Amino acid sequence: MKSGEATTIDVPEASGTTKGKAPILMVPRKEKGGMKRGLAIIDLILRIGAMVAALAAAATMGTSDQNLPFFTQFFQFEASYDDMPSFEFFLIAMSIVAGYLVLSLPFSIVAIVRPHAGGPRLLLLIMDIVALTLATSAAAAATSIVYLAHNGNSNSNWLAICNQFGDFCQKVSGAVVASFITVVSFMFLILLSALALRKH
Repeated sequence: MKSGEATTIDVPEASGTTKGKAPILMVPRKEKGGMKRGLAIIDLILRIGAMVAALAAAATMGTSDQNLPFFTQFFQFEASYDDMPSFEFFLIAMSIVAGYLVLSLPFSIVAIVRPHAGGPRLLLLIMDIVALTLATSAAAAATSIVYLAHNGNSNSNWLAICNQFGDFCQKVSGAVVASFITVVSFMFLILLSALALRKH
């Protein structure tokens, strides 16, 4: 064979193949977990905010003691949260709510990792409703006493004590405001859980 000549090789065509058809490529469908994962992330952020507010409410109420500077050997003028059962209930209830919120954080993280899992979401929804009821009752009970401390009630001979115990009233009022922030956070948490559990 000379160097300038071309060589042709005949390759026989397989009998089973057909011309002009290309294989169809399957494009994987996008997983529909984006919205549920986003709701779960918002749930976690709200849960942390509610936990901070509940802890602040409990800690502020627990440290709300004030002694007046004028006292005698036999009489001492003091205002403390444990003088009133409503404030004691408030402290216990908000501590329980804060403890529940700490324990619920892992379930909220599971809802982020597995957005289609309905079990953790349903458990959080039920327990959030219970915690919302407890936080609302505690906030309402404390609010009535704080109102009386600020304004008094002449019909029942309840004197307004906030003129004398200003620091005490500021602390308990701040605790009540923090508890209502917790209540509003729980309302949004329940709404988010209901949206996440909704079937498409």
